[in-house]
Amino acid sequence: MDTTNTDIMVNPTANREHKDSVFGLLFSQPGLPIELYNSITESNYSADTEVKLIKLDNLLTTSRVNDLSFEIDGKLVVLIEHQSTINENMPYRMLFFIAAIYNWHSKDHDEYRRKRIPIPRPEFIVLYNGVEDMPEDMRVLKLSDMFIEHEGENRIDLELTVRVYNINKGRNIEMAKRSPTLDGYETFIAKIREYEKAMCPEEAMARAIEYCIEHNILKNFLDTHKKEVFNMLTREWNLDIAVKVAKEEGREEGMERGRMEMVQTMRANGADVDTIAKLTGLTVDDILRMI
Repeated sequence: MDTTNTDIMVNPTANREHKDSVFGLLFSQPGLPIELYNSITESNYSADTEVKLIKLDNLLTTSRVNDLSFEIDGKLVVLIEHQSTINENMPYRMLFFIAAIYNWHSKDHDEYRRKRIPIPRPEFIVLYNGVEDMPEDMRVLKLSDMFIEHEGENRIDLELTVRVYNINKGRNIEMAKRSPTLDGYETFIAKIREYEKAMCPEEAMARAIEYCIEHNILKNFLDTHKKEVFNMLTREWNLDIAVKVAKEEGREEGMERGRMEMVQTMRANGADVDTIAKLTGLTVDDILRMI
């Protein structure tokens, strides 16, 4: 049976160009979902195993939703590459993903039939590629860990488990050995980070692309998609910067609110402006504004 790379679009009108990632574009190439899945799970599916790619475009937000989803041998794999800190809410996100896919699977109101309908067994995988240190061993995130605790209630009626693997260069070496493409991708990302220490991100990305092509690392893929890969990397980098800035602004706003509450409390307790300035290090003008 020939490998199938048919896109099953949960939302076929979505903007695919905006959603795709370099990781998703790379591993959606024919034969590579099987190679990657075999390397992660230590399975041994042959290259001619049928695979159906699934796109979750525009399911939750206007930014990238997931990197790679596919059906293989009655299993439905939802896979995300994570380049920042591990998101403890990943099981919650995956819950929305799988609900959307199962909803797509349900045709002609199958869910209302009396006879049980077969659905593919889900598997949820996150490949961590961030700069913060994470142990090499697989980490497991559970939906039940997010539940509000109720004293005396231990029953869990809904569970969803996400397996997290560290794919930074030098981690999970055996996994990389089982997938030459994953090994090449890890090298590519490591080169970008190496070059970023001495040049701006855009130059680092361009130099890493040229390095990998020159050294026959993901050469065919990068030769074919060079401009697309650069644009995706730039967009992802800009998104990461925007998120960091938003977090920093949120911290600053929180600190400002805290200072204001402290000043107002001190004033309400009878402290004069000079005393507040001496104790807090704030200027008189700032104190008067807060009051």
